[in-house]
Amino acid sequence: MEIRTLERKDREPLVALIRRIETFSQEEQDCAIELVDTALTAGNRDYSILVADRGQEGGLVGYACYGPTPMTENAFDLYWIASSPEVRGQGIGAALVSAMEGDLRRRKARLIRVETSATEAYGPTRGFYASMKYGEEARLRDFYKQGDDLIILTKRL
Repeated sequence: MEIRTLERKDREPLVALIRRIETFSQEEQDCAIELVDTALTAGNRDYSILVADRGQEGGLVGYACYGPTPMTENAFDLYWIASSPEVRGQGIGAALVSAMEGDLRRRKARLIRVETSATEAYGPTRGFYASMKYGEEARLRDFYKQGDDLIILTKRL
């Protein structure tokens, strides 16, 4: 498997992958795809995307989208990370986060921020972030809707 930067040829396979993520609502899928399109725009400086590519053996099986947090000094946001349902638990997400963190260290990042949901469906996601040493920094009660808190996780580099 290769972790590499997004290329134009990856758009349709990546859209198909995003559409298969069961925890993403239609609105979230649309937003994620919009960021893919923005990342492919010439001159884009706001979003970077890494893909996990198994080549002939499986194509794109995961991706991570991240970028600098506006109006901060060397802080970055991890906007989206996902892997194909059939490869979960095989280290794809960890490889993507490690590659992203390596890129951000080269860019002199000091902080990575992640926002996620407190719902039960996102429990495995929160467990994944904890395994990657992201800690809960803040919680906004009933942010997304009644009973669905926004959890802000961070990692200092």
